[in-house]
Amino acid sequence: MRVMAGCRILGALLAGMLLGATSRAEAQEPWRLGPALGSPAWLEVSGSYRVRYEALNHPFRAGAHGSDDLLSERLLLDVRAHLSPLLVVGAEFEDARTQLEGAGTPLGTDDVDAAELLRAYMGLHLSDVFRDGDTLELTAGRLTIDAGDRRLVARNRFRNTINAFTGVDGSWTDGGGTSVRGFFVLPVERLPTSRAALERDAVRFDNQHGRVRFWGMLVERRHLVGGLNGELFVYGLHERDGPHLATRDRRLYTPGFRVYVDPAPGAWDVQLEAAYQTGKSRESSAASDVTDLKHRAYFVHIEAGRSWAGRWQPRLVLQYDLASGDRSPDDREDNRFDPLYGARRFDFGPTGIYGPIARANISSPGARVELKPAAGVDLFVGYRAFWLAQRRDSLPATGLRDETGRSGRFAGHQLEARLRYDLIPKTVSFEAGAAWLIHGRFLDDAPGAPDEGNSLYFYTQLATRF
Repeated sequence: MRVMAGCRILGALLAGMLLGATSRAEAQEPWRLGPALGSPAWLEVSGSYRVRYEALNHPFRAGAHGSDDLLSERLLLDVRAHLSPLLVVGAEFEDARTQLEGAGTPLGTDDVDAAELLRAYMGLHLSDVFRDGDTLELTAGRLTIDAGDRRLVARNRFRNTINAFTGVDGSWTDGGGTSVRGFFVLPVERLPTSRAALERDAVRFDNQHGRVRFWGMLVERRHLVGGLNGELFVYGLHERDGPHLATRDRRLYTPGFRVYVDPAPGAWDVQLEAAYQTGKSRESSAASDVTDLKHRAYFVHIEAGRSWAGRWQPRLVLQYDLASGDRSPDDREDNRFDPLYGARRFDFGPTGIYGPIARANISSPGARVELKPAAGVDLFVGYRAFWLAQRRDSLPATGLRDETGRSGRFAGHQLEARLRYDLIPKTVSFEAGAAWLIHGRFLDDAPGAPDEGNSLYFYTQLATRF
């Protein structure tokens, strides 16, 4: 019944938005809220609204059973005042809510954050600071951050809620291909966290704690040798328990690098990203857990792609991801890679109520074929196989773990497809996707694993930008 209700709701929304789209289709220009409000040129008002229906049959998480579906909505409203060519102040509001969830539907602060101030900031843009042609940008306040290739720090796109931080972010570019970026922030804790409050979309303002600090430094150089680009980075995360704050007391340092060649028609492109993680952490955030563990972990992403010019603009991508897992639950080390605040949809498939693969304790090769059959239309089909990097550690996104290692390492195969279509360029877009998770030995035999067969997931969404 919930599935049918969700389809009816989404169908009504699709019909309403498509009727609105038809009346503006001839313009072929994105509609903007600012001019409609008659706002002055120095005041920029824009935003987006997205509604998504997703369903999962045959779960893979520990202790789960039956099927799940979820209708999620997210409204973003961005207001910026350009006070001068150098100074801008702005705010962005987020309202992320859900409907149709059942008692067993996975639901958390990655789904719900109702009536929240996502960003509130002041930005300064300077030119010719240290040399002719360079630029310096400084932003302070509540921020969102996309850094590097977004694997360790990201402004979430597929997920219904977005990571936010409070602090300062600065970047400098020399105008010749070199850029330097640094930030020091306090991660924002999304509230509320209780299941009952999330189910009723309760409004409680998010908060940040001075006891949790996150910083990063990135240096990028374009065209090191020919088309090869390079990036060095280091991130630091420091946290400690406090009143009404339970943490794993992570004190992590994550240095790494990325080298890549940008995709281009008729050519190969490559990407290699690797990071090492060191420091200390605890096994859990329980107050009774006071044992510091040495943290030694790593991750590697390797990618090679080939693009072709002409009709449909096909591109083939071959990928491999390795993120370390904990070698033994009995030693005084934690070897599981911590993905920090990164995004994973673009590497591992849809998240939401799905998302079996995370950037931790995983060894996963994959391939993807991307196509653009027409203007405003793109699609891809992809495949991944995945193993646990360490058989005695958990597969984090599933909650499954076999400390004896007897359930083996092979978790399964994932087949995925996605279609995206711009109904009105830059204004209204439709997207649909599906994933079939064929369970391997670990997903079948690990303690607490559901015994309901392979998992099938699909979603459909409509988004408008204004």
